[in-house]
Amino acid sequence: MALLDPGTWTDKIFTGGWAAADGGVLEVVEPATGAVLGTLGRASARDVAASAAAAADAQRDWAARTYEDRAAVLRRAGRLFEEHAAEIQGWIVREAGSVPAKAELEAHFAAGLCYEAAALASHPQGLVLPSAQPRWSLARRRPAGVVSVIAPFNFPLILSMRSVAPALALGNAVLLKPDPRTAVCGGVALARVFQEAGLPEGLLHLLPGGLETGEAVVAAPQVRVVSFTGSTAAGRKIGEACGRLLKRAHLELGGNNALIVLPGADIAKAVSAGAWGSFLHQGQICMTTGRHLVHESLHEEYVAALADKADKLPVGDPAAGPVALGPIIDEGQLAHVDALVRDTVAAGARLAAGGTHEGLFYRPTVLAEVTPDMPAYAREVFGPVAPVVPFSSADEAVALARDSEYGLSLGILGDVGQAMAIADAVPTGLVHINDQTVNDEPVVPFGGLAASGNGSRFGGPDANIEAFTETQWVTMRGEIAPYPF
Repeated sequence: MALLDPGTWTDKIFTGGWAAADGGVLEVVEPATGAVLGTLGRASARDVAASAAAAADAQRDWAARTYEDRAAVLRRAGRLFEEHAAEIQGWIVREAGSVPAKAELEAHFAAGLCYEAAALASHPQGLVLPSAQPRWSLARRRPAGVVSVIAPFNFPLILSMRSVAPALALGNAVLLKPDPRTAVCGGVALARVFQEAGLPEGLLHLLPGGLETGEAVVAAPQVRVVSFTGSTAAGRKIGEACGRLLKRAHLELGGNNALIVLPGADIAKAVSAGAWGSFLHQGQICMTTGRHLVHESLHEEYVAALADKADKLPVGDPAAGPVALGPIIDEGQLAHVDALVRDTVAAGARLAAGGTHEGLFYRPTVLAEVTPDMPAYAREVFGPVAPVVPFSSADEAVALARDSEYGLSLGILGDVGQAMAIADAVPTGLVHINDQTVNDEPVVPFGGLAASGNGSRFGGPDANIEAFTETQWVTMRGEIAPYPF
């Protein structure tokens, strides 16, 4: 039987089992064709309140279970992602507009996140502390309780699982609000996998919806931690709300990432890396290469080669045949991308490739003769656009790379010694030497600085334990302590 059969969840939300939604219906739309693939219930604020209360009740028993019980569920979930990979990948292709190779990566990565989380359940979670008193003193990590996860549309499966898997493994319950544009591959897929894996009822609640739903999963009094991946503008609002409510917020936000091409770099390899960094998944990735900083000795050759590569990349429906780029997620995002490109050309940039679209299919675009004040260079585009700017010295490259409100990812191509010196001088959460800016693994701490996030990290045992648990101080004496009154 299909894991994601629409007939089982039409007009419903998942709360441990499928239940009627109170907030109406979301249509599941294929951006490449406009076809409606199914419908899913839209969670209302009342649905969220009921789910938060049920999650808090279920979490106490889950936290009391042995680490072996929790790890077993995560391992089964990992195997189910592998067994149903083809079906899940098909939904990622059709619902998110992803090419098959990117969809395959997501399914594989999701399984890896489950296996890493399974190991997390048995990871040491405390310290023995010194004490000036005649007692034992311990610091131990305890589950935070109920965690809200708000995930975006671009890598919907990975960016939901990155928080859901470790939060569950560490004894928490989860309210999951996927982006309404990718509520199946970013929500239903997880709900069904964990249901089949034997996760006890009430621990994972799938609550698709828009602004009202998002506000509700942040405000629910049972929620202690909010894990958000999305735009910087939305992240600021969530951070403000969490600060007012005294909740912890882990914010992984936007980026405008630089790729620095040093003198002497292999042009063919550099152009290949730059094209991948800018055009993968239509540039709809927080780590996308948004600024190509190329040494003046290579600049003209790099622009010409990158434009030639862009012109040759096939664009189309990823479910219909082999393409390098699929559709932009929706009309609103397409208009945003197109406006930034047009405004940049109007400001004096040269359109070296692309800049056109048919429907939601936007051609990979290369912009030359760009200055740092132009819109497509200065702002996060979130589309397949590669602005190229020359530099003359390492100091100038550092200054250009630092000149951004964001601090997520940096790629540097060329001499490793010079690249390390540049890496030391640019504040950013991620640095990749002799690689482009889009990189991630289940075992690494991931996060950005400044407008790219609040420095919180996901991935790896230390970061995940910090993210989804609280520290409790415990002391023990052999006898009741004496006091003077």
